[in-house]
Amino acid sequence: MAVLQATRTKATSGTTRSARLFVLELNAGRIHSMNPDGSDKKTIVANCRLPDGIAVDVEAGHIYWTNMGVPNLIHLDKENGKLYWCDREGMRVMRCNLDGAKIENLVVTGKDENDRRDQTRWCVGITVDPKRSQIYWTQKGPDKGNKGRLFRANIDVPKGQSAASRSDIEVLFDGLPEPIDLELDLENRILYWTDRGDPPRGNTVNRAPIDKKAVPEILITHLMEGIGIALDVPGNRMFVTDLAGSIYSADLNGKNERNFLYAQGNLTGIAYAEI
Repeated sequence: MAVLQATRTKATSGTTRSARLFVLELNAGRIHSMNPDGSDKKTIVANCRLPDGIAVDVEAGHIYWTNMGVPNLIHLDKENGKLYWCDREGMRVMRCNLDGAKIENLVVTGKDENDRRDQTRWCVGITVDPKRSQIYWTQKGPDKGNKGRLFRANIDVPKGQSAASRSDIEVLFDGLPEPIDLELDLENRILYWTDRGDPPRGNTVNRAPIDKKAVPEILITHLMEGIGIALDVPGNRMFVTDLAGSIYSADLNGKNERNFLYAQGNLTGIAYAEI
């Protein structure tokens, strides 16, 4: 089960806005803040228990993260005042209000211990399209199994249906190595995601349009267990983490890839924010 926690982060005073990356270090239980080039790295939270997913609410001065032993990633829908996350071994997609109230199951993929052993039911990464009221999430499948899938559904469970049996779930892609985290470029209607698993399709960053059928485009390769992804669409760049402790930047089309920090511990979630 994911455990949501929050702390406050100070915004830069004045009218000039600067950007920061917020990165989770799984093994040491710390949250780091840094400039987008890796400089001015600071530890802002310590003694977290296996932090994994992160979201930043700059306006409110909050950081939200999940603590757990397995990858479950989190998404902030500030516009509608909701937090969304995946409970991997709980086999659920969930949401709540920003204060933790009104916890809801949106998708339930299994119900008992036998189901829990089936890793194709494990929900991992999530992102939200608030304009079209849709959620996207990954179910990674077994290690190196090439049974990962990427799903889409309406945010709200259809009337008369339940989170365990809803008719509006769409499989966008299947047969993926191990899809983990995902982000939406809403301006251009493109979905980006990280994938673990074996090369050539595994340990990559991928993208595909969400309004038409298309073969996913591989943008970055040779990650060492890729996990987190964050987009800066106006700046035409992405940021990616892997469990080997590297942070990468690249253009949104995968060009100009740069590994600007490495050997930083076991890194998981990453968030980009202008503050």
